[in-house]
Amino acid sequence: MNRNERFNAYRIMWVLVFFDLPTNTKKERKEAARFRKELLKDGFTMFQFSIYLRNCPSRENAKVHVKRVKYSLPEHGNIGILEITDKQFGMMELYHNNKTKELKQPVQQLQLF
Repeated sequence: MNRNERFNAYRIMWVLVFFDLPTNTKKERKEAARFRKELLKDGFTMFQFSIYLRNCPSRENAKVHVKRVKYSLPEHGNIGILEITDKQFGMMELYHNNKTKELKQPVQQLQLF
């Protein structure tokens, strides 16, 4: 694989995890916090309180992280996992207080072979 293919906007993937977890009891709050901590430990970044995202260099790498998320799913609540290309992610429009907000460039992750 040449360098251009490695950084192709259609090859680089984003994994987004959306969730709505119950937090009525102490046990539910603890389980929700555990799930968030697992996402952070796996390299996800909080986009909004219940939306976390992670940049992956390839579809294969994205599948690894999706599998980890599935392994740490809490017993209760609604969770969605979405995989999109870097090209699709780059077309997102962001607004803050009715003003356009620039999309932050992801931190480049080192790949060791």
